[in-house]
Amino acid sequence: MEPIIIFENNDIVVVNKSAGLLVHEDGFDDTQPTLVSWLLKRYPDMQGVGEPGLSPKGKPLERSGVVHRLDRDTSGVVVCAKNQDAHAFLKQQFHDRLVYKEYRAFVYGRVHDRWGTIDRPIGRSAKDFRLRSAQRGARGIMRPATTDYERIGAGEYEGESFSYVKLIPKTGRTHQLRVHLKAIDRPIVGDTQYAPAHVERSNNLDLKRLALHAHILEFIVPGGESERFMAPVPPDFETAAERIAE
Repeated sequence: MEPIIIFENNDIVVVNKSAGLLVHEDGFDDTQPTLVSWLLKRYPDMQGVGEPGLSPKGKPLERSGVVHRLDRDTSGVVVCAKNQDAHAFLKQQFHDRLVYKEYRAFVYGRVHDRWGTIDRPIGRSAKDFRLRSAQRGARGIMRPATTDYERIGAGEYEGESFSYVKLIPKTGRTHQLRVHLKAIDRPIVGDTQYAPAHVERSNNLDLKRLALHAHILEFIVPGGESERFMAPVPPDFETAAERIAE
């Protein structure tokens, strides 16, 4: 699960995070490796950069350098700040929705429209407060959320339909892409939280992970201009795309 450095300078480090690696500790299992612990071994001066965080149990979390995060099982590009000024500069861009984010994913079933937009507010799941929902019956504060998508490919593997899609979130809600795709009945392949029944009965394209990858991140570099960073599509994604090629 060793991350790969895509770019670094005195202010930031951009990495390709592997699936299965936590960005920062979650307060439940301190023995788990994290991207933050990996970074602090290489850049000890990053210690304390950013904003403090607490676990659900009120325990302080080690989040040094974290500007944004990916879910544990999502792979792809992540930027971290090496100093407080860079952290504030990047955090403001994410807050103001000035950062371009592009993902790749495989979903169950055929996505019939070539392009589309999912515009559904996200709240809490009525069945499990830890999960989010963009469907009828969601509880709590419903926060606006928008995702653009493009169908890259679609086909069958072992008699089951799948689609390969590009996803561009316009907002940054927790689990947004996973929740939005579930809401249109095209959940992401391998999503054991939001599509456990699909995972149980499907061949899952023979993928052994959540089929979601943060492919591109574009933002203004501190002291510079807008730059685009890319985490290459993983080999297992390329193989899965070939499986459904028509």
